Amino acid sequence: MVAEHNTPGDPQVTDWGALVAAVSRHEAEIFGTPVYADAPARAAALLQLLLHVPALERSNALFASAVAYAYLVASGLKVSTSPEQVRDLAKLVKDGTADVRAIADELRAWSV
Repeated sequence: MVAEHNTPGDPQVTDWGALVAAVSRHEAEIFGTPVYADAPARAAALLQLLLHVPALERSNALFASAVAYAYLVASGLKVSTSPEQVRDLAKLVKDGTADVRAIADELRAWSV
């Protein structure tokens, strides 16, 4: 509902499962050990999932990037990025050439 109300153009959610999966993925643990050890890795996992399993009728890249950015900020990190960096990261993720580690490294570069 937040996405529907806050994403430009008010896109409708077309796959609630993608949003539920994103929440579950960032909380993933194996035998009590987090799968994604820090905020950039968890944000990367969210971004990758939301771009590969679109949740909205349009603007998925914008939404996924905004979620990753907001996750870093909510985790207490100071973030500085540009629209070009966000665009380049979305392209990298969308074309499938980046794994979660590479995405997390890019997100770490956004932190000051």
